[in-house]
Amino acid sequence: MLNRVAYMTGLRDMELRTGDIPVPKDHEVLVKLEFVGICGSDVHYYESGRIGSFVVEGDFILGHECAGTITEVGAAVRHLKVGDRVALEPGLTCGHCEFCKSGRYNLCPDVRFLATPPIHGCLSDYIAYPADMAFKLPDRVSTREGALVEPLAVGLHAASQGQVKLGDRVVILGAGAIGLMTLLASRAFGALETIVVDVIENRLDFAKKLGATRVVNARQEDVAAVVAECTDGQGADVVIETAGSEATIKQTPYLVKRGGTIVLVGFAPKDIIDYDFMQILLKEARIESVFRYRNLFPPAIGAIADGRIDVKPMVTHEFSFEDSKLAFDYVIENKNDVVKALIKM
Repeated sequence: MLNRVAYMTGLRDMELRTGDIPVPKDHEVLVKLEFVGICGSDVHYYESGRIGSFVVEGDFILGHECAGTITEVGAAVRHLKVGDRVALEPGLTCGHCEFCKSGRYNLCPDVRFLATPPIHGCLSDYIAYPADMAFKLPDRVSTREGALVEPLAVGLHAASQGQVKLGDRVVILGAGAIGLMTLLASRAFGALETIVVDVIENRLDFAKKLGATRVVNARQEDVAAVVAECTDGQGADVVIETAGSEATIKQTPYLVKRGGTIVLVGFAPKDIIDYDFMQILLKEARIESVFRYRNLFPPAIGAIADGRIDVKPMVTHEFSFEDSKLAFDYVIENKNDVVKALIKM
C-alpha cells in the first residue's frame, strides 16, 4: 500500500505523487486522513508562494486543518488506539520555553506548524503525528466536523481574547471563514447582539443563516452609524477584526464603546498602519490580538459534540483528493462564493 501526497510544485501548480506510508515513532500515531480543509493561508502560499517571511522553497505539501482515523499507534502511546477518530492540532511546540510552560504555547518561538514553510502540511493519505496533539472525536462528531475544529479554535480564541460574555454587543468585521467561526463562538459565549460587516453580499447572507442579529454591507451603509443605532449610541462592547484589511483595522476605534475591547485577528497587507490612538485613550479601550489559539481543541470538540456550536453549515464546497489542484484553483477563482472548502481523502 502506498501513501498518496499532493505536492505544490510551483505557483498554482500541484501534482499527486505516491510514496511509502510513514512509520509512527514511539509517541506518535499513524492517521489515515479523511478530510483536509483549505485555509486562506494555504491558498496564499499556493497563489503567491509566501506569507511575510515564510517562503515556499521547492516542492511543498499544503494543508493543516485535518481529521481521520488511527491505523497504528507507537509503542509508548496509551491514551489512543487503532480505530479512534481524531482531529490533529497542527502546531508542535518545544514544550520547554516560558510560553509553553505557562500554557501560552501558541507563542512558542520554536513552533513547527503544519503547512508553514519549511514544515510540510497534511494533504496526504497518511500522516504520522505526535499522539499528544491528536484529539479523540466522540461518536457524535464526524471527521468532516473534525477538520473544522482548527478554524473554530481560532474563532473561540478571538472571542476569549475579547472576553465576550453574556449580554455583550459584538461587532465582527469580515465574514470569511474565521469571521463566521468567531460569530459562532461569540454566540456560544452569550453575546446578545452580533453585527457582522463585510462587502460581499453572499457572505453576509451566510452570516444571517448562522445567527447574526444584524449584517452590514460596508459598501452600502455607514458602518459606524449602524453600530451606533444598534447600541444606543454607545458602541460595541467588543469589536473583532478578522478581515485583515487596512480599512477595517482603522475603523475599530470608532466602533468600540468606552471601556470596550478591540481584538485584532486578521493579518493586514501592511505592517505599519495609521491608527487613531486618541480614540483608544479617550475611551480607555483595550486592544488584544490573536495568534492562532491555545488549549482550545478539547473545548471546540466538546462544543460541537453537545450541539452548542454547529459547524456543519460552514462547508460550502467539497472536492475529492484527486481534484486537489482543481479545489485550490476553484477557491481562488470563486472567493466570493466559497466559505469553507474541504478535500475528502
